[in-house]
Amino acid sequence: MTARQTIFFISICTVGLMGRAFAADARKGEILAQRWCSTCHVVSSGQQQGAAQAPPFSAIASKPDFNETTIAYFLLTPHPRMPDMNLSRSEAADLAAYIKTQR
Repeated sequence: MTARQTIFFISICTVGLMGRAFAADARKGEILAQRWCSTCHVVSSGQQQGAAQAPPFSAIASKPDFNETTIAYFLLTPHPRMPDMNLSRSEAADLAAYIKTQR
């Protein structure tokens, strides 16, 4: 296993353990979604539109391979199309828990 693979594995395990240490709060995640995500994503059934390039949360949550831990980890790493929100681990878990509610 390379050093990079080891770091990735440890990161995934850390995020996985994060969920066991405390329960994610989907209500807090909803507040974060409204603040950070609703400009581009449709984050709730009451929202009329988002950006064409950003999938609605309902589409993300409905994917057969949806996994809260994977989404939380994704949210912790900067991506070119998304702003760096500097979320804490608990905020990323809360947001992932909220996304799951949009199935």
